[in-house]
Amino acid sequence: MLKINIHKKLQGIKENMSLDISLDIKKGEFIALSGHSGSGKTTLLRIIAGLEESSGTIIFDGNIWQKDTYKLKPQKRNIGFVFQDYALFENMSIQENLLYVKNDPILANQLLEMTELISIKHLMPSTLSGGQKQRVAICRAMMNNPNLLLLDEPLSALDNTIRKKLQKDILSLHKQFNTTVIMVSHDSSEIYNLASRIITLDNGKIINDGKTQEILLKENDNQNLKFQAELLDIKKIDDINHAIISIGQQLVEIVISNNELKDLTIGDSILVSIKALNPTITKLT
Repeated sequence: MLKINIHKKLQGIKENMSLDISLDIKKGEFIALSGHSGSGKTTLLRIIAGLEESSGTIIFDGNIWQKDTYKLKPQKRNIGFVFQDYALFENMSIQENLLYVKNDPILANQLLEMTELISIKHLMPSTLSGGQKQRVAICRAMMNNPNLLLLDEPLSALDNTIRKKLQKDILSLHKQFNTTVIMVSHDSSEIYNLASRIITLDNGKIINDGKTQEILLKENDNQNLKFQAELLDIKKIDDINHAIISIGQQLVEIVISNNELKDLTIGDSILVSIKALNPTITKLT
């Protein structure tokens, strides 16, 4: 079990704040850390890893990582850390990047097989796509069979298809090695697919902690769903205004009121809000 009870003063987006976290995480759990930017998520990961200072205690499976003035060095905590950037050694092949961490070709090949990289293990990072680089980074983090895997929005820069593939890879590695995982993410679908438990931070404090589905539904209950879109066309059919809008790569036709129509021009960026299945449109300025 990971037991965290820490405090750290932070510079928030609007004002100074304190990161005050008291938390128990069971071995083998997959935790998602959620919350607005600046709420303390990444700082908490870095404190757990020993990369930032704080006061308080961190204990993993009875081993003290931090207490009073004592701080166990990051390299002795057996933690795998995957950032948004890949941080690969550009002068080493995929396989060499893994073996640099631990000279265990059997484990390296197992990880590369699981992530479908085995056939290109001799390639250099400069020849890889973003998704392939992130898979290498995740495999490298697993080379020490870490007690704890920390993921700081590792998939945020990737397109949706690659994200879905890497979500499956991460989940497979988690189940295969029974690794405790803490992942920072803003993506509700990603959290839903991966995490068994979600912890939401706000202004350095835990405001929600529970089962993923329950917390996500609770946080979105009675709230509008909002999408940024582009207004492509407006048609009037039987005195009803039909707007053709582009949301991501999809075209959607919705009905809008005369009041909404009066401020709109073809090509406008708009915000589409949906509550109780009734869409409303607001022009973005």
